Amino acid sequence: MQTIDNYKFAGKKAIVRVDFNVPLDENGNITDDTRIRGALPTLKKILADGGALIVMSHMGKPKGKVNPKMSLAQIKDAVAKALGTDVKFAPDCAKAADDAKALKPGEVLLLENLRFYPEEEGKPVGIDKEDPAYNDAKKAMKERQKAFAKTLASYADCYVNDAFGTAHRRHASTAVIADYFDVENKMLGYLMEKEVKAVDNILTNIKRPFTAIMGGSKVSTKIGIIENLMDKVDNLILCGGMTYTFAKAQGGEVGNSICENDKLDLALDILKKAKEKGVNLVLATDAVIADDFANDANQKVVPVNAIPEGWEGLDAGPESRKLFAEAIKSAKTILWNGPAGVFEFDNFTGGSRAIAEAVVEATANGAFSLVGGGDSVACVNKFGLADKVSYVSTGGGALLEAIEGKVLPGVAAIKGE
Repeated sequence: MQTIDNYKFAGKKAIVRVDFNVPLDENGNITDDTRIRGALPTLKKILADGGALIVMSHMGKPKGKVNPKMSLAQIKDAVAKALGTDVKFAPDCAKAADDAKALKPGEVLLLENLRFYPEEEGKPVGIDKEDPAYNDAKKAMKERQKAFAKTLASYADCYVNDAFGTAHRRHASTAVIADYFDVENKMLGYLMEKEVKAVDNILTNIKRPFTAIMGGSKVSTKIGIIENLMDKVDNLILCGGMTYTFAKAQGGEVGNSICENDKLDLALDILKKAKEKGVNLVLATDAVIADDFANDANQKVVPVNAIPEGWEGLDAGPESRKLFAEAIKSAKTILWNGPAGVFEFDNFTGGSRAIAEAVVEATANGAFSLVGGGDSVACVNKFGLADKVSYVSTGGGALLEAIEGKVLPGVAAIKGE
């Protein structure tokens, strides 16, 4: 497989898929430029080598229609400032052949939002899945997607994918386009390389003990990941909203707490599998409960299986935090996805903070720690601890699917798998 370090970009045009889906305020100003900064090493490497740069990305979910509020024109100046050079803009990503052809070494062209075209995502529009004609529409769209990808590919001599956040989607710009470049002229960018290596460390290069922390509100959304991890981890901490599904499954009272009543048997099955596989499954024993879903609600600490009616669990209690920290601090490999409570409310950050601090301590003692998923990343950023863990992943859905053991189309397309 070709690598960005070995490739000779001098005199060549490189089309690079980045994830510039940055948050904007009502005036179109960027409120968090993390994703732009994350792509800079790859983009600057190409320019420093004497290559010309064609940058493509999506923004938001325009559903195949032009929407000025999701135009990448809004971030052109910010990209130029970050790169330290002027950036040209192509207002139509599918009609940028002349702009690309005119590009000289060291110059940068930013394409308009890829998702202004339905061909990017490759989903039929204006037709229901139940419609008898849906399959024909799907086939037709796949052909259109190939043509769209071929057009994008025609702008450049080589293709670089540095958008891990979209690597789990087989979109025109993330996977299909790779078919139009031979193996010597397509590669992963630095950010993608780091992400793939971090996931590989977690799944194949395990130093034990291995502790995984899975938070979030629903067992159902994490079941694939939990089952895949069950064969790999020594300790599995399940926290956050799914705590109360497990508590109720075991006969507890959870009051008004979030609970998947149709997943109680699934929770019991997970408990059984953990026991059979010798996995130390760590669940909360107490909870910080509130009489309203609000930061200033009345609160108290009770056993997790004895939450009264009218109250709901919003955070892990002090005893649970000790159990979590114990399983984390002894680990040599750590994966954290999902908070322990409603960390957005300052009065209910205790459980998530305890996890974050334990992960930091273990990392300082030599553990490899990977933090991924939007809420977990927001957690470590909120607590100012992001630079004290081994790796913070930029990919939410892509990371979860990789951990679940699924092949990521955006990576497979480069590796030729």
